[in-house]
Amino acid sequence: MNAVHRGAHEQPRKRLFIAMLTLASTLILTSAFLLWWVPSIGLVNIHPFLPILFGGILGSLTLFIVGSLGLLILTLLTGRDLFFSQRLRGLVIRYLFPAIIGLGRLVGIDRDTLQQSFIALNNQLVRAKKLRVPAERALILLPHCIQLADCAIKITGNVDNCIRCGRCDISALAELARSHGIAVAVATGGTLARKIIVERRPQFILAVACERDLTAGIRDAYPLPVIGLLNHRPYGPCFNTSIDFVEVEKALAEHILP
Repeated sequence: MNAVHRGAHEQPRKRLFIAMLTLASTLILTSAFLLWWVPSIGLVNIHPFLPILFGGILGSLTLFIVGSLGLLILTLLTGRDLFFSQRLRGLVIRYLFPAIIGLGRLVGIDRDTLQQSFIALNNQLVRAKKLRVPAERALILLPHCIQLADCAIKITGNVDNCIRCGRCDISALAELARSHGIAVAVATGGTLARKIIVERRPQFILAVACERDLTAGIRDAYPLPVIGLLNHRPYGPCFNTSIDFVEVEKALAEHILP
């Protein structure tokens, strides 16, 4: 997949999340009005000022939430590091993503599609920071399924065990990482991935995985900046997967100091 195709795929993913955020904002505004209007009928009988006070508190909370969503949408549309973008990323990862998944289920959107949209959104927010780190403070994190299933060499924990036969993408990825002076590791799951991150303490992570593992990894690694790249699965999930090197090289060029 070339860079043009990658961009064409990412745009629909981001547009889906923007559409879901707009729907969420509409629901928040509607709920806020109902929460104010229904109690105000009874509150006024207690004290005439209570509906105003309650409306002010609810209005301020609504303004904060909708304003944050609006700023998030603006960041996505412009690709610029606007105010509080790091906190907005935390808002998306901790609160909005679970809410959007639940909302997506209600309207019949596939979970994988929503996860792809979340990954594209996260990547956009990380790119907006224009972050560049030294090569020795970066980490490329790969899933074990990129290695051929029938390979007898175990590279988990030490990619240098790879004999560079060229049958899978591990050898090329290891050479690419070596040429940039970047550490590369292979993880068999979230527990090992978290252990590797704690031990290496990177300032930037380039992670390759499927939708589920990338989503979980981005959330687990927060607040560390993670660019997530989806692997290609011509033989199905978790079996002899591959990666687009154009995407890898572009991410490294954007975030690694020369």
